[in-house]
Amino acid sequence: MKVLMKPVDMIATYPRDGLPIPHKYRIAGTDDTAQVIKVDRILYKTEEKLAGNRMLIYKCQSIIAGSQRVYELKYEVNTCRWFLFKM
Repeated sequence: MKVLMKPVDMIATYPRDGLPIPHKYRIAGTDDTAQVIKVDRILYKTEEKLAGNRMLIYKCQSIIAGSQRVYELKYEVNTCRWFLFKM
């Protein structure tokens, strides 16, 4: 997988007692077009600290351009921002 670390616009649910659950995200393309990708399956989630910042990592699976792809999303807890980390 290639490291991208691109910011994305995310639609997620935030349960009262748990961690955020990503549902779909929008990523900007190279020519000012946006692609919306639905998160079909969350394979697993882990937590890490990067330079003191708490990050949640979600390994997900979706159908993108007709093929099934595995990728990683990162959620930065302190700033509430989502990133497409690896694809």
